[in-house]
Amino acid sequence: MDMLHALLIAPFADFEFMRRALVGAVALALAAAPVGVMLMLRRMSLTGDAMSHAILPGAAIGYLLSGLSLTAMTVGGLVAGVVVAVAAGAVARNSRLGEDVSLAAFYLTSLALGVTIVSLKGSNVDLLHVLFGTVLALDDDALILIAAISTLTLFAFATIVRPLVLDSIDPGFLRAVGGRTGAIVHLVFMGVVVLNLVGGFHALGTLMAVGLMMLPAAGARLWVDDLTALVATASGIGVASAVVGLLVSYHLSLPAGPAIVLTAGAIWFASLALGRRGLLAGRLGRRHLEA
Repeated sequence: MDMLHALLIAPFADFEFMRRALVGAVALALAAAPVGVMLMLRRMSLTGDAMSHAILPGAAIGYLLSGLSLTAMTVGGLVAGVVVAVAAGAVARNSRLGEDVSLAAFYLTSLALGVTIVSLKGSNVDLLHVLFGTVLALDDDALILIAAISTLTLFAFATIVRPLVLDSIDPGFLRAVGGRTGAIVHLVFMGVVVLNLVGGFHALGTLMAVGLMMLPAAGARLWVDDLTALVATASGIGVASAVVGLLVSYHLSLPAGPAIVLTAGAIWFASLALGRRGLLAGRLGRRHLEA
């Protein structure tokens, strides 16, 4: 019993920075789960990754002007994310390039520009802070921001979930019966994606902010099909990844952000092998049919 307490409870009971990291990571996981599920259902999984890099120049400019200021970097990241999302859509509509190609071009340029801007003023430590986050150094302001983003995300999904699902399954029908509803819902959804990436940026950095968004959703998809169960399972995987990742980072002296994302990746690999729609289930099903 004492060993279990030392392994599972003591790190959070004894250290305030671990409790703060736990609250921030769990809040991120709960908000990111429905976002990741909808990105997956809308076949936009790589869009989240692209957008996570796209916020870097704005955050870097905020850092250049005000240092590691939560407000400046948040506002800069939001502006950059919205600008890139709108610009990529405009390029896709007015050129022969698809939206995926436009996003790839924008996010690669944004990543290089952001790293360059941070390097103009900061040290390697500051660059690592921007790229990989500081989940173990979340202060009150960062926790309030993450909690506000999580609350707003869940409220937004409760409001737009029906047209959002319909737009994902049959956008033509939604345009026929709802006029411009589909376009409005898509814009609101992309705004929510950017908000969650900005929140994740403060904890996990631009390179891994999307990790708690897509990996739990991908893992959950290998177990369940129903949308409600899918969101619930993804949320559970995200929360478990946050808790286990922080414990692993504490006991093995590993970076906390990468440990959280690696835990989510390990759960995805296990789901890929053992899930109801995983590789092992597929092989057993084929053998049963062959027999």
